[in-house]
Amino acid sequence: MYTEMIAELAAADVIDAMTKRFAHRSHLIGLTGPASNKAIIGPAMTISFMPVRSDLMDPRKHSLGPAIYRAIGDADPKGAVLVMASNGHPHTSLGGSTKLSRLRNLDMAGIVCDGRLRDFEELDKYPFSSYCSGETIRAGGNEILPYLANVPVTLESAVTVTPGDIVFADPTGVAIVPPAEIEEILTSALEIKKMGEAMLDVIAKEDPQEIITKGSKEL
Repeated sequence: MYTEMIAELAAADVIDAMTKRFAHRSHLIGLTGPASNKAIIGPAMTISFMPVRSDLMDPRKHSLGPAIYRAIGDADPKGAVLVMASNGHPHTSLGGSTKLSRLRNLDMAGIVCDGRLRDFEELDKYPFSSYCSGETIRAGGNEILPYLANVPVTLESAVTVTPGDIVFADPTGVAIVPPAEIEEILTSALEIKKMGEAMLDVIAKEDPQEIITKGSKEL
């Protein structure tokens, strides 16, 4: 619905609009992924990983495949973003190209997580974008497993994401926007971007001495 605006906006523009509207933190930075990652926007579908508890977790049910389908529930996954919380395990693998191929099959927009992923080369061939804390070669199933799905999650111990939140991600960062506010936030982001572009001409014509003595109008 809002994908046509991706070409005009960056994550920083959306975060500027969110900061103007809300006091809470709504951004993730430092995430990486395959080189060809493109900007994505879509509703969040969530998975929460937890440290392994053999008495609570049947690995056949608490694996990534069942968790993805539980995260989707009755919703339409097309264009959605899978958001996975590592819960304090940023260096542990949350998945690789084989299990995450389900996102391709479901026509999802991509994945955002604060843990690591495997197989960047293979993920790079998929049509969805993958943003994570880095690449790893070791599976993480003996450390953490998907435990809860379709629930509020916390990424980087700082950002709350609830199912249905709008995720805007590009190679510079990730913004989490309440779904009821998305139209207002994107409109504001476009306005802020245009104001910044107009300010370039003002700065190009400014008198340095006047700026030193009177200050500038930039914010």
